[in-house]
Amino acid sequence: METISSLKNISPVDGRYANKTRALSPYFSEFALIKYRVLVEVRYFQALWEWKIPGLEDIPESTIQGLKEIAENFSDRDAVRVKEIEGVTNHDVKAVEYFLKEEWDRWGLSGSKEFLHFGLTSQDINNTAVPLSIKEALEQQILPELAKVVRSLVDLAEKWKDVPMLARTHGQPASPTRLGKEIRVFSERLEVQLKLLEGIPHTGKFGGATGNFNAHHVTYPEVNWPKFADEFLEKKLGLRRQQTTTQIEHYDNMAAIYHAFVRIDNILLDFCRDIWTYISMDYFKQKSIATEVGSSAMPHKVNPIDFENAEGNLGIANALFEHLASKLPVSRLQRDLTDSTVLRNAGLPFAHLWIALKSIQKGMGKLQLNENKLRSDLEENYMVVAEAIQNILRREGVEAPYEKLKALTRGKANIGPEEIREFIDGLEIDERVKAQLREISPFNYLGL
Repeated sequence: METISSLKNISPVDGRYANKTRALSPYFSEFALIKYRVLVEVRYFQALWEWKIPGLEDIPESTIQGLKEIAENFSDRDAVRVKEIEGVTNHDVKAVEYFLKEEWDRWGLSGSKEFLHFGLTSQDINNTAVPLSIKEALEQQILPELAKVVRSLVDLAEKWKDVPMLARTHGQPASPTRLGKEIRVFSERLEVQLKLLEGIPHTGKFGGATGNFNAHHVTYPEVNWPKFADEFLEKKLGLRRQQTTTQIEHYDNMAAIYHAFVRIDNILLDFCRDIWTYISMDYFKQKSIATEVGSSAMPHKVNPIDFENAEGNLGIANALFEHLASKLPVSRLQRDLTDSTVLRNAGLPFAHLWIALKSIQKGMGKLQLNENKLRSDLEENYMVVAEAIQNILRREGVEAPYEKLKALTRGKANIGPEEIREFIDGLEIDERVKAQLREISPFNYLGL
């Protein structure tokens, strides 16, 4: 049910499609960004304690372990408080630090609250919080949803594996294929790209104001801070730390993830356009829902709107993925602020992809195969067996078989089984070979 607030949102992701994208809100909303920042700050403080940084020795382990509740139970009220503080500081990460200092007072940790955000710059928090949010969104939502689409494609490929279909290269009748195999093309492409995506590490930056641990080292020179940071990111956040950085993350691996999704989106878009075309060719009917309207003017219509919706959202997703991938790795000198506002859109292309995935699933669920149409198309394009005949004639040493079949079929209409049979009968070849040629039809010339 629409709410008046969703009707007033500028972005359709949080407006018209809010019900569809709600699953991504815990990862990519403003609330989520604040919560992930809080999580990083809390786990950083816990890691400092575990490394026995002087000044934290007297805190009981039970208190340190209990601090995780602040992030785990982060509430709407907490988020509002952070935004109130930000209204004064005009700095979002500093607002998180001040919020946690208030929490530390409540936990009886007033004497150690200056270890919050110790030695850090805001990018140490942003460049771990955002990659972590992307990592968890992919693992918990987006990749499982993509896996559902792949499974559906595999199921359809298996269901239709024996259905012969006229292929169309350049949009023209071509050597026959199987419908199931053509669906399998897309599932295999997606499987390959998802495997490549798995190999891209989720990385973060953590090294102080210009990436050199200046403040950390000058304060506690005896501590191996690079090792601390490596272990903190790996063990506490599940990220790989970039070793040599400026003030900000390189974003190279994040860009690689975005580029991987550009390829995945293009495969899905290609699938949507093919299915749309098959529907327009009447290869598929679509299940109709009695209460739905296909056209405001033409009552009979059942439009392929799910695949059209998916295509449109995939296009928007790719425009955003490509911009994020090309912009984020580029920053002036040790940093400029252009990444900050762009990074706030880190989840937006995933939201459009999410909408597309839901639409594709819905659209596939409506497809009803019209085998009569596939059969009639094969019957009306008997000339496609010319390729088979000319290659067997090559094997038999017949002179210029391609040219002979070209003269018979190219640009001709009404080439049916009778014309093909007449051509075969006129060949000066062994009767055994003629018998083999007569057995070939668009329904069995399907390859492997």
